[in-house]
Amino acid sequence: MKLSVIMPVYNRERYVVSALRSLVRQRDAADLDIIVIDDGSTDGSAEAVRSMMGENPCIRLFRQENMGVTKTRNAGLKLLKPETELVSFLDSDDVSPVGRFKADIAFFQADPGLELTYSLMMLVDGIDDDRLEPEPGSHFMTVRGIHLSSGIFSRRLVDRMGGFDEAFQQAEDTDYLLRTFESGPRFVTPDTVALYYRRHPGNMTKQADTSLREFIRAIHKSMRRRKADPSLRGVEGIFDVKELANWRFM
Repeated sequence: MKLSVIMPVYNRERYVVSALRSLVRQRDAADLDIIVIDDGSTDGSAEAVRSMMGENPCIRLFRQENMGVTKTRNAGLKLLKPETELVSFLDSDDVSPVGRFKADIAFFQADPGLELTYSLMMLVDGIDDDRLEPEPGSHFMTVRGIHLSSGIFSRRLVDRMGGFDEAFQQAEDTDYLLRTFESGPRFVTPDTVALYYRRHPGNMTKQADTSLREFIRAIHKSMRRRKADPSLRGVEGIFDVKELANWRFM
């Protein structure tokens, strides 16, 4: 199946090659199309991506002036190929675990009417960039959290949902996921770990005031939509903490 993965990049020279390696090692599981949009990086991010492209023609790189993550994700959606059947996302500082695509795409192959798989994520403070796995002794927490990379979306669902709300500086992913689940898609929630979310000082979510304000705004908009239209589905029970072992809050 043709799977397009959208990856926004902004000043992630340190991590982007690991993120891309974690995808291309799974090319036996899907016909991969990796759409990288460099959002006006001022470091060597674009050059790092190009270093991967020679041996991996599935990677496509596009550059633009800095517009922010929301507009960058929308730019990625506009670059989907006509033959794309499935869509997913990966942030340029995270890692896609080996076997993730094989496990989740099997659900789509078994059920042509399926529109979404929504799997687990592991937050981890140490990743071995050679093995692309959590470092021994690292702190981690496994959750079914709010993250685009947890989902694989059918193309018809993506087309139905439209783009990301560009009024959001952050939490555009939260808003998108809430709107998606409210629409009542046909979905499953496998226990596959869909990504290793790398905790580091440069995480956007470390901008606490902005992150909290935008997150609350996304929740409030969801509540208003459901109040105005009772036919929309609730999202209770979809997001869940699975494992707190060896975790420290940072």
